[in-house]
Amino acid sequence: MSKVCQLTGKKAMVGNNVSHAMNKTKRKFNANLMKKRFYLPEEDRWVTLKVSTSALKTINKKGITAVLKEAKANGFIK
Repeated sequence: MSKVCQLTGKKAMVGNNVSHAMNKTKRKFNANLMKKRFYLPEEDRWVTLKVSTSALKTINKKGITAVLKEAKANGFIK
């Protein structure tokens, strides 16, 4: 499975390591992803998602149902 958040679509960015001498080498900034189980009371089942920590904060604020509805509207979930 790729390193992409299933709710927000966040993925790795590319940047540079910059040394004290200003030498630049390519590096990746990976998304802070966690595999987490959520309970959906409407469907009476558990769902395992790979989500970023910022998406977890959003779920805590809005609730899993609202966030899943937004993710479907944005095309991250089929």
